[in-house]
Amino acid sequence: MKKISLILSLLFVMSVNWAGAQSASVKTASTGADAAITMVKEKYDIGKVTQGSPVTFYMEFVNQTKKPLVVKNVMAGCGCTVPEKPTEPIMPGKTGKIKVSYTAPSAGPVNKDVEIYLAGYNEPKIVYFTGEVVAKK
Repeated sequence: MKKISLILSLLFVMSVNWAGAQSASVKTASTGADAAITMVKEKYDIGKVTQGSPVTFYMEFVNQTKKPLVVKNVMAGCGCTVPEKPTEPIMPGKTGKIKVSYTAPSAGPVNKDVEIYLAGYNEPKIVYFTGEVVAKK
């Protein structure tokens, strides 16, 4: 009888551990903003821009969740890029916009990124933009 109780206890502990592992993997998969939004474009091309002349464009995304999303912060990899987050929550299925202003300090190719941080998500969504800066005449 003690053997049966021990075996049942072990099976119970194993099933609880297995269920916990399943739940942890689901939580891990949804900690990033990639799970909550879909970008209209994954990479933006700003084309040719003149050195020192600002260019402004919008990075658009769709809320894929069933609840309103708040963009808590947006960050750029350099000081020449200034992103602005939406001020209102983005409703489920609706499109949000990140305004991005870029002023090129020097001529050459452009490869920059913007990090979008959503409230309730650990990892940001990183979106890239490219282009070419031509020297001011």
